Amino acid sequence: MKSRIGEAVARREEKGYNCAQAVFCTYADLIGFDESDAYKIAEAFGTGMGGLQQTCGAVTAMFLTAGIKNADGVSGSKSTRPSTYAKVRELSAAFGAKNGSTVCKELSGANGGPRLRSCSGCVEDAARLIEENIFAGLFEKEKV
Repeated sequence: MKSRIGEAVARREEKGYNCAQAVFCTYADLIGFDESDAYKIAEAFGTGMGGLQQTCGAVTAMFLTAGIKNADGVSGSKSTRPSTYAKVRELSAAFGAKNGSTVCKELSGANGGPRLRSCSGCVEDAARLIEENIFAGLFEKEKV
């Protein structure tokens, strides 16, 4: 399957999606959601969790995708939590290693520090990590 990284970035840059919506909507069909529902679900996570500039929206969309893809869906079941949490830690570490943080205000420079990564860059990185780690082997490697 062709990479969707460019689609995620276009949703952010051309369609006005927030970072979380851009990422989550791009892969929603692969985890059983239509775009409209995915858009609504991810809305509150933009600009670092509802504008609080905490965890980056693109990062939270990665976590949502990982959880939905991995969870067994059985109410009260805790059997998939350890592997889901491990995947979230892995994704967080990879994103943080590439960008220096997973926190919106640090990434954007809103904390008074240097800008570490643009919002579109965060969307690109989260989408790449989803393709490489959550849907490994499903997508062709994007040519850089």
